[in-house]
Amino acid sequence: MTALPSDSAIYVGLSEEQQAAQPAETSTDIDNGVGISDTGYETDSVGTAATSLASSVRDYVFENGRRYHKFREGSYNFPNDEPEQDREDMTHALVTSFCHRLHFAPIETNPQNILDMGTGTGIWGIAMGDQYPSANILGVDLSPIQPSWVPPNVRLMVDDVESPWLYPRHHFDYIHSRHMVMAIRDWPKLMRQALEHLKPGGWMEMQEIHYRPYCHDGSMPPDHLVAEYWSLVSDGLASLGVNSDATILLADMMRDAGFTNVTTRIFHVPIGRWPKNRTLKAVGLCWRAILLDGVQAIALGPMTRALKWRREQVEMQLVEVRKGYMDEQVHSHMPLHIIYGQKPRE
Repeated sequence: MTALPSDSAIYVGLSEEQQAAQPAETSTDIDNGVGISDTGYETDSVGTAATSLASSVRDYVFENGRRYHKFREGSYNFPNDEPEQDREDMTHALVTSFCHRLHFAPIETNPQNILDMGTGTGIWGIAMGDQYPSANILGVDLSPIQPSWVPPNVRLMVDDVESPWLYPRHHFDYIHSRHMVMAIRDWPKLMRQALEHLKPGGWMEMQEIHYRPYCHDGSMPPDHLVAEYWSLVSDGLASLGVNSDATILLADMMRDAGFTNVTTRIFHVPIGRWPKNRTLKAVGLCWRAILLDGVQAIALGPMTRALKWRREQVEMQLVEVRKGYMDEQVHSHMPLHIIYGQKPRE
């Protein structure tokens, strides 16, 4: 469990008056009560270059009762099966409703080329294709789990963003990633590649949750079951070459890579129904449900592959973790970091 600095609020660097004008309230008072178009879409045919995949790329690996990607096997340590796809789509809905937008970077009104790294089900890229009908949206992911029906300006393909990029240099107006912190092994390299392939003046944006429970009132002790769970996941990922705490380092990494106008905004996403504010209470209930749905998916890979736990050991631990999430005496949250920076115009 990580203590929350006393001056932290949903928007970093803004005065109290400025924060009050933002779309999400900063108030997290504790509630002690118990009350609570498909039109215009086309098929991205498997015959096109975007989705023409070798059979090995479309294969899956089954492990501990869950389905994982086959392409670059082991690069991503979490399932890609239907329950996990549904959970990722729920997270998309939560983040977009909480933030009231798909992106924060001030991209041009009519961008031409947009890249979505780690597109998953393609839900963000499809939404961007609708919002920017004149733009070409390319979504890439290790897993071939994207839908076949997409807007005509959206392409979804299987690729590894940590491999050398074959896209043209100075090509993209905007490069986006979200929920990739538990997947990327070399952020500085990825940022250098993004900088090379952005147009001068183009933007890169990362939307990443710091997967550690923060607590502002000491109601979650360091040995709380949920805090210990995330420490185990983090230790497992570290053994697999992934720093799950990289979220708090991304802004500095962007500056080191050569980006300018680097900006960070932080939203505090509550876990559970403890906030008094109705909107934040609803967000907290939804986020807790998402975390509970993913408690097994998140733990199995890091804990069995890296920490060498047996599946039965993991499942026994998760029984207690689920109880910990339902502890109404704990008032915790996770920070959602929005980090974006611009390629110099030269």
